[in-house]
Amino acid sequence: MEILHYPVLHREVLESLMIDPEKEARLIDCTTGEGGHTQLFLDKYPKLNVTGLDRDKEIQKKAIERFKDYNGRFTPVNTWFDDYLREADPESADAILFDLGISIFHYEESERGFSFRKEEKLDMRLNPDQHLSAEVIVNEYPQEELADVIYRFGEERYSRRIARAIDEARQQKRIEFSGELAEIIFHSVPREYRYGRIHPATRTFQALRIEVNKELDRIKPALESAIKVLKKGGRIGVITFHSLEDRIVKWYFKEEAAKENPQIKILTKKPIVPTDEECRENAPSRSSKLRVVEKLV
Repeated sequence: MEILHYPVLHREVLESLMIDPEKEARLIDCTTGEGGHTQLFLDKYPKLNVTGLDRDKEIQKKAIERFKDYNGRFTPVNTWFDDYLREADPESADAILFDLGISIFHYEESERGFSFRKEEKLDMRLNPDQHLSAEVIVNEYPQEELADVIYRFGEERYSRRIARAIDEARQQKRIEFSGELAEIIFHSVPREYRYGRIHPATRTFQALRIEVNKELDRIKPALESAIKVLKKGGRIGVITFHSLEDRIVKWYFKEEAAKENPQIKILTKKPIVPTDEECRENAPSRSSKLRVVEKLV
C-alpha cells in the first residue's frame, strides 16, 4: 500500500504564508517531498506557481506524478535547498516554505535504513550520489568521533557507551543493516533505558541521518539566501521537528530582526504548534513548530 506523507500544520501554514489570490505569484517549497504542502497552495491559489525542491529523486517522482495535471504550475528541481537559494534570482519569490522533517516515505518505503524497526541496508542518503552514508559513519568513524556525532546531533546521554559497543561489534564484522545496529544499541544501554518512552536507538538514528545529509549545516545559509530571494512583503515559513533545528531558526530570525535596519520582522513571537486534534490524527506532528517572518525591505 502506498503511504502518503501527511502535511503537518497544514491550516496554519496556509494562513501564515498569505498570497494575493488576484496576482500571479511564486512559492518555493524547499522541501517538497511528496507534495503535501504544495498541493494545498496550488489548490487554494489558481494563479500560483510552485518551484518544488528536493534532493531525493525517488520521492520527487511522487510529486511529479501528483502534479502532472496542474498545467505546468509545478516545477520540480532536484537539488539541496541551500544550493538552489544561493543561486536564485533576488526578489523572485512571493513566499518560501521549509518543512525540515523527514517524510514517512523514507521510513516506510525508501529501504535505506532510516528506521531502526526494519532490517534494511544502512544508508540514509537523500543524495544517492554522495559517498558518505550511515554505513560509512558507523564502520569507519573513529570511536570518539562517532560518540561526538551521536551526542551532538542526537543529544544522546549514553553516546559514549553506544559508540564503544558499536566499535566492539564492528571489529568482529562490518555493520551493514539497520536492525543489526538497533540491536547493538539496545544492548549497550542500561536496562531501565531500554524500556523507556522511546526506543534507545531513536536518538542515534537521528544523529546518523543528520550527519549523513549535513542537515543542520544547511539551515542558516539557506535562510540567509531565502531573505534575498524573497520579495518585499513576502513571507518565510519554517517547520522544525526537534530542538537542534528549531534553535538555529529561532536565533537566526531573532538576530536578523534585532539589527538596526532589519530586513525582516518576526510574525510568530512564539512558534505555532499543532492542535490536540492534529496530534491525535497525525502522531509525527506532535513535535512540530512553525516560525514565520515577513520581509520588510
